[in-house]
Amino acid sequence: MSRQSVSAPVAGGTLVGWNEGSGPPVLLLHGGPGLSYEYLDNLATELGTAYHLAAFQQRGLPPSTTDGPFTVAGAVDDVVAFLDALGWEGAFVVGHSWGGHLLLHLALSVPERMLGALALDPLGGVGDGGAAAFGEEMAGRTSEEGRRRAVELDERAMAGEGTAEDLIDSLRIFWPAYFASPAAAPEMPDIRSSIEAYSGIWQSLTEELPRLAAALPTVTVPFAFVAGAGSPMPVDEAAGPTAALIPGAWLDTVEGAGHFPWYERPGRVRAALDRLVAQSAASGGPAGDR
Repeated sequence: MSRQSVSAPVAGGTLVGWNEGSGPPVLLLHGGPGLSYEYLDNLATELGTAYHLAAFQQRGLPPSTTDGPFTVAGAVDDVVAFLDALGWEGAFVVGHSWGGHLLLHLALSVPERMLGALALDPLGGVGDGGAAAFGEEMAGRTSEEGRRRAVELDERAMAGEGTAEDLIDSLRIFWPAYFASPAAAPEMPDIRSSIEAYSGIWQSLTEELPRLAAALPTVTVPFAFVAGAGSPMPVDEAAGPTAALIPGAWLDTVEGAGHFPWYERPGRVRAALDRLVAQSAASGGPAGDR
C-alpha cells in the first residue's frame, strides 16, 4: 500500500506527515529536537507491512509549520493533533532519541491515546537524562579538531544563535560517533534542522526533567526500551534508570548497536515492537486499528 499524505491543523499552522499499511496502528516520532523526519524511512522499512505506520514532521521545519511554540507541552499537543487527524483513538508510539524522551511526557499527559510506548535509545528521564555523559562520549569518539569545531557550532545552536547549516555541520562531524563502530558508520542521510525548535525544546525539556523523574512511577502505559550497548547515550544513565522507575517496563540492550539500532542490528526494533504488541494483546488490548 502506498503512502498517503496526512495534514493536521495545529496552533500556528499545519503538521504534515504520512501513513501506510494495515494492522495495529504505530506512530513514529523522530529525534532531534529540531531535525527532519525523513531519516526514519529505514526504520519504517524494517517494521514492514505488518503495521499501520504513520509519521509526521514535528513543528519547526517544512512541510509542517515553522512557528512555535517550541515546548514539551506543545510537542505533546501536536502528537495528539496528528492522532486526531489520522482518526486514531490510540496507537503504539515508537520514538527515537528526543522522540523517545517525548514518549515519557505523552504517557503521563495522554495515556488514553497510547496502546504502548517503545523508546529507541532515548534521552532518559532521571537526573540529566544522560546528557552530560552523552556529550563527553561523543567528544571522545571525535578528533580533537573536529570536536572543537562541532562543539562551537552546537553551543551556538543551543543558545539560539548561528544557522541551521551550522547545526547540520556539527551533526555531520559527530555522525560516526553515534555508531558502535564509528569507522563503519553509514553515510549521513540528508537531514534538515531548525535552530529555533532545537534550542526551544531543549530548554523546555531540561526544565521539565525534575518533575518528570518524580512522576515516572505513576506511568500506566505498557513501556519498552531498546538501547544500543555501543551508543554514546549511556544505558546506565539514560534508558536503564528510566525503565527501572516505570512499572512493568522492560529494556532490550542491543550489543553491537549504537544510537540508531536499526542500522547496525536490523530486526531488533521490529522484534521489540512485536513483543510489545503481543504483550498488549495478551493483556486484552486491541490488535488492530483504533
